[in-house]
Amino acid sequence: MTTWTIRPETAEDIPAIRDILLAAFPTALEADLVDALRADPQAWIDGLSMVAADPDGTPTGYALITRCHVDGAPALALAPCAVPPSAQRTGAGSAAIRAALDVARAMGENLVLVLGHADYYPRFGFTPASGFGIRAPFDVPDEAMMAMAFDATRPVPTGTIEYPAAFGV
Repeated sequence: MTTWTIRPETAEDIPAIRDILLAAFPTALEADLVDALRADPQAWIDGLSMVAADPDGTPTGYALITRCHVDGAPALALAPCAVPPSAQRTGAGSAAIRAALDVARAMGENLVLVLGHADYYPRFGFTPASGFGIRAPFDVPDEAMMAMAFDATRPVPTGTIEYPAAFGV
C-alpha cells in the first residue's frame, strides 16, 4: 500500500491539480471551477485545498473545501475531489479528503456539505443533508446531498445551501 504525503496545495501544485481534475472528469468544468474558487476570496480558505502526493512527490489525489452558506450561516462545501483513473482505489483520494476534513475541524468549522456518491462519502461520516434540514438549491436525490457536523453539540443551520458564484447555481 502506498504511503501518501498529504499537504495543502502550493503554487507549484496548481498545474498538477488541474491535470488530476482533467484526467478524473470528462470535461474541464471541475478544473475551471477550482480556478474560479481560487480567485474568490469569499470562498477560498487557505489550507483547505489538499494534495495527496506519492512517494516521489507527484500529486495524485486532490480534495477541496471552500466556504458556502446555509440560509446565510457559514458552512463548507467539499468539492471537487479527484484522482486520475490510473490511481483510483489506491487511497489517495480518501487520504486527501480525510486531511481536508481534519484541517477544517481544527479550524473550528462544524458543517461540511458534499454532493456525491452515497456509497462513498458515508465512510467519512457524511449522512443525508435532509436529516439536518438542509437542502440543495436544485433537484438532487436525497441520498446524494450529504452533510457532516463535526460537533453534534453545536447548532447546525437549516435551509437551502448557498454555493459560491463559481458553482453557477
